[in-house]
Amino acid sequence: MKKILLSILISHIATFNLSAAPDKNVRDIALDSTLKSHKIIFFGKGEEPSQDSTKNLIQKFYEDQFRHFQDPLAPYFLFMSKDNTLAMGMGGAVRMRGYYDWGGAIPSPGFAPYLIPMTPDPLRRRYFGTTPAGTALFFRVIGTNKLLGDYQLYIETNFNGYQARDLHLKKAYAVINDFTIGYTNSTFSDPTALPPTVDASGPNAKMSATSVLVRWLHNFRKGFSVAASVETPSDQIETVADKVAKVSQYIPDFSAFLQWKWGHSNHLRLSGILRTLPYRNLITEQNHTKIGWGAQLSTIFNPIYPLTIYGMFNTGHGYASLGGDWLMGNYDLIHKPGNDGVLYAPLCMGGYAAVQYNFTPFVFASATFGGTRYSPKYKVAEDDYKQGLYLAANVFWYLTPRISCAAEFNLGRRMNFSGEKRWARRVGAMVQMSF
Repeated sequence: MKKILLSILISHIATFNLSAAPDKNVRDIALDSTLKSHKIIFFGKGEEPSQDSTKNLIQKFYEDQFRHFQDPLAPYFLFMSKDNTLAMGMGGAVRMRGYYDWGGAIPSPGFAPYLIPMTPDPLRRRYFGTTPAGTALFFRVIGTNKLLGDYQLYIETNFNGYQARDLHLKKAYAVINDFTIGYTNSTFSDPTALPPTVDASGPNAKMSATSVLVRWLHNFRKGFSVAASVETPSDQIETVADKVAKVSQYIPDFSAFLQWKWGHSNHLRLSGILRTLPYRNLITEQNHTKIGWGAQLSTIFNPIYPLTIYGMFNTGHGYASLGGDWLMGNYDLIHKPGNDGVLYAPLCMGGYAAVQYNFTPFVFASATFGGTRYSPKYKVAEDDYKQGLYLAANVFWYLTPRISCAAEFNLGRRMNFSGEKRWARRVGAMVQMSF
């Protein structure tokens, strides 16, 4: 077994030559290797298309502005028409994680600083857990039609339900030229700029909202892209018995981004979202609506050939329910002290920076450091969450383009407004196979 693994590693190193200074970065080289691993089944009349045209069609499976590192690859087996107007496939990923906590275990498979217990349970000082969460199945159709132009249909399900074993819907959408309609990532998110982690939660400042939306996204010359969307809202506000109650949403969220892309997979994106947050003052028996907003700057790029940099910073009022540590509390609107029945949108901010170094296109190490801060305008409870810090350091190895394993160390800290702090530690491992 050791000889087999060693031979695989040597073959990876043999394909990697820093002095060659190729035009593509290491992520693109790894993608090219994956593109060659597909098995094509042609249907229809006529001769089989050229390899170049077939590769171009397969590559469309990976051309997604919202593709995340952990998303499954295109299906190993693809059905493709001989006129190159239609491709479809069903695939997925089998992902198994194991983790070990000590010094006060986090009660979740995801490493979230918000969940660090401030008073560790003596019955749960250490914990070993496993989870198949992230195992996925999906179906995609990509085609070209004289009437519709370019289009695609996509459905993805994940085993992240009850005890991480029940199947639930993750994405379901259709793309017709520049328009996307369905259930998918918010335009305010940037999954491509998220660093690779074994931990399923990832950096505690990431925006990870999904919703039913209608999005327009257009690519201009010189690498510029613009997107705008209308999205189904979902808020989390603080309610107070006999004083404040939630009101049903009646205005959608509006989100947009401006992006500059260079090379094949580097970009800088500025995103924004505008929200309405309704509530009812039960004392005055009146409904009120507050305005929430969020802004985010994110990027992924290669300053030198084997190095990849990831970065993100976001801030705003009333956007906390869209992701990160704040998602676990009611921080879109909170009670204003001394004003019974009145809510306001507090300030939140967060970000991360990460670096990835590829020893070969198939073996890399990465480190991520990030944090969040909750900054209400008025005094809150001493035991309320104020700040979270997140650290991840890992090594990934792709034995083949579709089989990978990884190991990671996580370190996190939660601090409350009282100044009390608690740390959490975790080591984890993952094995994944895409098909």
